[in-house]
Amino acid sequence: MMARARRTGCRALGRRHVLASGAALAGVAKLTGKARAALPRLRMVIFSAPSLGAFLPPIIAAQGFDTKNDLAIDFVERPPDAYTVAFNTGEFDLGGSAAPLTIGLADARGVEVTYLFNLFDYWGTVVTARPEIRTVADLEGRDLAAARGTTNYTMFLWFARKMGADPAKFAVVNTTPAGLVTYAIADRAAAVQLWEPAYTLLKARKPEIRTLDLKLREHWQAVAGTPQIPYLGVAAQRGWVTRNAALIPRLKATYRDAARWLLANPEAAATLIAPRGREEERQAIVALVRANDRLGLNIRPADELRRELQTVYRAGMEVGFLPRMPDEATIYRGTTG
Repeated sequence: MMARARRTGCRALGRRHVLASGAALAGVAKLTGKARAALPRLRMVIFSAPSLGAFLPPIIAAQGFDTKNDLAIDFVERPPDAYTVAFNTGEFDLGGSAAPLTIGLADARGVEVTYLFNLFDYWGTVVTARPEIRTVADLEGRDLAAARGTTNYTMFLWFARKMGADPAKFAVVNTTPAGLVTYAIADRAAAVQLWEPAYTLLKARKPEIRTLDLKLREHWQAVAGTPQIPYLGVAAQRGWVTRNAALIPRLKATYRDAARWLLANPEAAATLIAPRGREEERQAIVALVRANDRLGLNIRPADELRRELQTVYRAGMEVGFLPRMPDEATIYRGTTG
């Protein structure tokens, strides 16, 4: 009888302990929520996954790197065309999938924006399963699946010209970045132009697909004097910068902390970046992060990359994407920490 009472008492104590623990956790969450509510709140538009713009935000959210840097960031995903409209119209003060070329085009259209800091350098390629396609010039007269509205495709046009091809002769089938992998797997076009992380996910599913060499580093080194090609980063409305310059170092520190965690914990990061991906896809992301060649993670203040960014602008003018050289103010001169 006494043994039963002791067991019953233990079970009751266990239940009370669980309830108390739950209440404590709820209390911590409530306090955390209150603390976050008191922080400066930033709304940032980013590309939908799979994209480089959606690479670090899930890490920031899961690890709380924004709150650790005294910010509360809300990431809102949009496809590329919708992203551009949302940022250029001022619906969002901050853009986390900002490309120098789209910043330059916004400037040409009278939108006052500035590139704060770089996150990733450029890498793009063309893949094919057709044996008759050996070079980029072989794409002339054939269908090429591409996300035509992206700056990755625009930069590809510049490299295609350097490879001796005439992009005007490509029969472009326009699709979203998410649709590029589908086109490649189903072999619905002669070739597909894409970039990371879509390329890595594609190779995990279809390892036999071939990549056409664009000689990116060689061509860029020849015109820029460096292999670095600033490609994607964080930008802001200039009016927001005037009002919130003190927050910019915290914002850069948030991304810097996420990048360091990514490099130190690629396996854990892969589950955040591709939560619904298969195991081989997550392992491919791990390899991508460890190599960091195609990924091109390179967090640098815009002002440190001014010459390189201006070379990107000139490339955009050469392919007819930019009507003129963008204003100097499109490259942020202030401190980012």
